[in-house]
Amino acid sequence: MDELGDADGELFQLPTAEEREASKANGGTDILDIQRRMQMCVRVLGNFKKLAANGRSRSEYIEQLLADIGSYYGYNDFLAEKLFQLFPVSEAIDFFEANEVPRPVTIRTNTLRTRRRDLAQALINRGVNLEPIGKWTNVGLQVFESTVPIGATPEYLAGHYMLQAASSFLPVIALSPQPNERILDMASAPGGKATYISALMQNTGVVFANDSNKARTKSLSANVHRLGCKNVVISAYDGREFPKVMGGFDRVLLDAPCSGTGVISKDPSVKINKSFRDFTLLSHLQKQLVLCAIDSVNPESRTGGYVVYSTCSVTVEENEAVVDYALRKRPNIKLVDTGLEFGREGYTKYRGKVFSDKLSLTKRFYPHVHNMDGFFVAKFKVEKRFKIANHDEKDVRSKTGITSAEGEQGGDGDNVFDSDEDKPYLEENKRRRMKAKGLRVPPRVSTQLLAPSA
Repeated sequence: MDELGDADGELFQLPTAEEREASKANGGTDILDIQRRMQMCVRVLGNFKKLAANGRSRSEYIEQLLADIGSYYGYNDFLAEKLFQLFPVSEAIDFFEANEVPRPVTIRTNTLRTRRRDLAQALINRGVNLEPIGKWTNVGLQVFESTVPIGATPEYLAGHYMLQAASSFLPVIALSPQPNERILDMASAPGGKATYISALMQNTGVVFANDSNKARTKSLSANVHRLGCKNVVISAYDGREFPKVMGGFDRVLLDAPCSGTGVISKDPSVKINKSFRDFTLLSHLQKQLVLCAIDSVNPESRTGGYVVYSTCSVTVEENEAVVDYALRKRPNIKLVDTGLEFGREGYTKYRGKVFSDKLSLTKRFYPHVHNMDGFFVAKFKVEKRFKIANHDEKDVRSKTGITSAEGEQGGDGDNVFDSDEDKPYLEENKRRRMKAKGLRVPPRVSTQLLAPSA
């Protein structure tokens, strides 16, 4: 226990539960004392058998450390524990500490307007100190200091670059868009990823930049015009309406709505406003969106057939659990390599939960490891749905209730469609859309018309 002595030679003593409650009642402990106690707890937990006090359990030290993390960094008890469980004890402190430091300012060169070398020289001439982000990107620049507002230079207004976090380059690199493809960015505002896709496609093909929040499409539209992206179509549908609204895409990017636990340095309010219910609701929404993204892809695409799922969160519920759910619900997909050369592998096991071994192909990024926002990236390959083998076809049809005529129409032969039969369904769908928009709805079509003809 001598190793735990402080500068005055006093031994570190773990407070009891009563002492912690008394400290809270008296206005809390001095911040330096909290910091010192956290350091001591980390040391003890790192070598518990040798350094732990007699009669003290490991859980007591962890409980104290979590209480101090909440007090020192300003997290609610729920989120402090959830994030703490992601890492070894010493690394957890590094993660919490990194969330207190702003991430570097980064910009993305718009290759539709200029080259990175020319942009860097122009900004250096204006008094901007910068350098390339790293070897993994050939369009990114990191800004250290600037004598001019980096978001108001003539080059910015001319659309030569986009202010964009380095982590948001990653899903687009993983998506690897190709010229002349048809691509959907399902949640695209303010447009950093959509315009990057457009640039990689060299203004060919078409990019559907969608965002469910219509107000946010204003900034999306402004960036699309400023950067000269001529192949971008903007829409404002709920992502869960795809592929009913539109499908058949070569590639789909879903940067899903999330808790923001990877961008706490930008939004400290996350520390206190997230609860168990928030994570449950977000996870449910993400699962719905990823299935719709998968169903929006054309599995017969000659160049694509890919979905990239990403979040700016580090929690397992929003990342690996969602990907594993998609793998179980859609047997015609498989995880493939993201193409990202760095980042940590995703979890295949976590606190008693066992995921598919293929989850190791996903990538995790952390602020304390990669000096960028916490991020998660997974890439799916969508394949054709398997066909029923001939010798099993009869059995399957009998179980599913498919008649012989239905089976023939759904096979590889010529499909026969009756437009008059479909008309009542189309009219009913039109009524629902008009009602949702608050328009006057025509009288309902007779239920007799809605019944399929014999």
